[in-house]
Amino acid sequence: MTIQRYKDYDSLSSAAAYWVWRQIKQKPDSLICFPSGESPTGMFKFLVQYAKEGRIDFNRAHFVGLDEWVGMDKNDEGSCSHYLHQHFFSLLKIAPAQVRFFDAKAADLDRACQEMDEYITNLGGLDMMIVGIGMNGHIGLNEPGTDFNSYAHHSALAPVTIDVAKKYFAQQPQLTKGITLGLRHLAEARIPILIASGSKKAGIIAQALTDVITTDIPASIFQNLPNAQIFLDQGAAEKLNKR
Repeated sequence: MTIQRYKDYDSLSSAAAYWVWRQIKQKPDSLICFPSGESPTGMFKFLVQYAKEGRIDFNRAHFVGLDEWVGMDKNDEGSCSHYLHQHFFSLLKIAPAQVRFFDAKAADLDRACQEMDEYITNLGGLDMMIVGIGMNGHIGLNEPGTDFNSYAHHSALAPVTIDVAKKYFAQQPQLTKGITLGLRHLAEARIPILIASGSKKAGIIAQALTDVITTDIPASIFQNLPNAQIFLDQGAAEKLNKR
């Protein structure tokens, strides 16, 4: 993995957007996985700006959402798919046929996971998979204890994940399970990218990137990924220097 450090969140976001820009320039029909949450918001702002200025064309690209709260879809404010539509897809009028989300309201969640795996396989695999990191080291909704060889799956959410997620909702949600791409997807992506910002992430970043590789900290899988790019601002990287 390559760790890249930036002076602030804006610089980090610009750098991450550049990597997406470069990927689309090199392969216009790329399959890219986008995350929701606070970390990628700045990146999306730059990408929307580039597209509106005519510097990048997403018309041939395909996208998958990283994860979703079970029982929600894009119509639920606070859902992962609602966030991605709000900050990227709707702003650029990306065609629905270019975007694939989990059916987190499906009666058969196992089948929903299988369909996502098949979709990715049929498009030749992920060219780029961008993720953030949770306070407990989760990637997507791959909570501590998730097998590194997992593909798409659904599972119970950790208490800290539920607690942190409350900020995305106007009313307290009833969150119990998540559905997510797996850590094997991350390992197989041609370019895996981790974005993290702020001092609150410094401790878990240091653990994930310098301590033992373990399923107890899912993000530690990045140490095994030679093509991975890690984008950190000064706050997120501040404890790496002390190890």
